[in-house]
Amino acid sequence: MKIAPIAAELSRRPDEYTHVLVHTGQHYDREMSALFLEELGLGDPAHLLGVGSGSHAQQTARVMEELEPVLLEEDPDIVLVPGDVNSTLASAIVAAKLCLPIGHVEAGLRSFDRTMPEEINRVLTDSVAELLFTHSPEAQGHLLREGIQEDRIHYVGNTMIDTLEALRHRIEVQDAPAEYGLSLGEYLLVTLHRPALVDGPLLRDALAALESVAREMPVIFPAHPRTQARVAALGMRVSDTRLIQPVGYLEFLSLLAGARGVITDSGGIQEETTYLGIPCFTLRDNTERPVTIELGTNVLLGLNPTRIAEVPELLVAGREGQTQIPPLWDGQAAKRIVDVLPQVREQDVLAPALRARA
Repeated sequence: MKIAPIAAELSRRPDEYTHVLVHTGQHYDREMSALFLEELGLGDPAHLLGVGSGSHAQQTARVMEELEPVLLEEDPDIVLVPGDVNSTLASAIVAAKLCLPIGHVEAGLRSFDRTMPEEINRVLTDSVAELLFTHSPEAQGHLLREGIQEDRIHYVGNTMIDTLEALRHRIEVQDAPAEYGLSLGEYLLVTLHRPALVDGPLLRDALAALESVAREMPVIFPAHPRTQARVAALGMRVSDTRLIQPVGYLEFLSLLAGARGVITDSGGIQEETTYLGIPCFTLRDNTERPVTIELGTNVLLGLNPTRIAEVPELLVAGREGQTQIPPLWDGQAAKRIVDVLPQVREQDVLAPALRARA
């Protein structure tokens, strides 16, 4: 979702750029990988590494091992890495070791919670990147405090919003709520997948709270494979909450756009709900996206599943009509990123990495 609009923009400039898409295979479920590629119009990746699951160390190491020969073969002028997953950090490390310039898409986000693997990935990737593409106002301040030179930081906007805007008509046509017998604006959509919530006793509390809410209003929960496995291991019987298989990106966005509210522990969904004006309740103690709280619909419930029971009342006292779309969340972020590429070469920002390669 973050790289698709950049790939599309590069493809619109064939005289200036050739781009190569590498899919690490970190997300290997069909609904969360191949189907997403199809719906986003990315086509088949030039390289599919097939890394799969494993511990953080195993997954990071596999990406590094598989990606190095690809980068040696392709010898790119710059490696663009999006987000904050293990593949992001692994790709940045390999590129840095090969003295290839790195551009980090979604740089500068900070939760200041080092127990989150994503926070480690973000901080370390930013530290080795030559170009840092930010999408929220506070990100530049974080990077400057960490010693990143200002001329390496580019406030470009949010490429996930580019993708959402590009798919808006298809999302409306999809009408996923009707497919599940749901009425627009009358149900809760749920996504939970982070280890802090699904790998221990908190998941049982969350499911119990969702069951209680589901007796007041419909609750639909497309469950991440990780979450499904944990629910099965707990042996819990979920009757009122509609626990369904993972859905494709378009179907999920259609469900999100039609929801009365969303309960999540995801970072990206906090952004999408803010852009769409859908009330969002985040089961985390912190967020690396504070702009979604300051300007949008997002409310932090803390890592406290019992607070799910408060959501119907919070919806009644909600902030509809009070949200703002953050600056530069306008569907043009990818264009700004691609526009930067020749500018930085002219400004010699990439010179240290390029000189090291020479």
